[in-house]
Amino acid sequence: MEATLDTMEIVGELPEHISVHLDRGYDSETTRERLWSRGLIPVISEKGKSAPLQATKRWVVERTNSWTNAHKKLVWCTEREDRVIDFWLAFSGVVITVGRLIRRGWTHYRWEGRPCRRP
Repeated sequence: MEATLDTMEIVGELPEHISVHLDRGYDSETTRERLWSRGLIPVISEKGKSAPLQATKRWVVERTNSWTNAHKKLVWCTEREDRVIDFWLAFSGVVITVGRLIRRGWTHYRWEGRPCRRP
């Protein structure tokens, strides 16, 4: 985590009150002290307690990662060329985006010949 926090200096000046949302794996006093020493407000889920419904800060990333992991070619990627790996990541993004657009269109619009079953 220190390396990630060190890269924040590259960004430049930041707003006064920044909260950092972390999951239960980071629940320790050491982590809290490191964040406070950098002027960051730690918002960390506590071990042994279920996450509140308001903990939506991380879910978009986790959901997107799980969609990408559904493409097994990326999970077991044995490619060595960077451009081939970049292609598979971009292709996965296209498949996810087009699938979402089709589902969104299906739920919002009706047309002749529309299938009975939701895609």
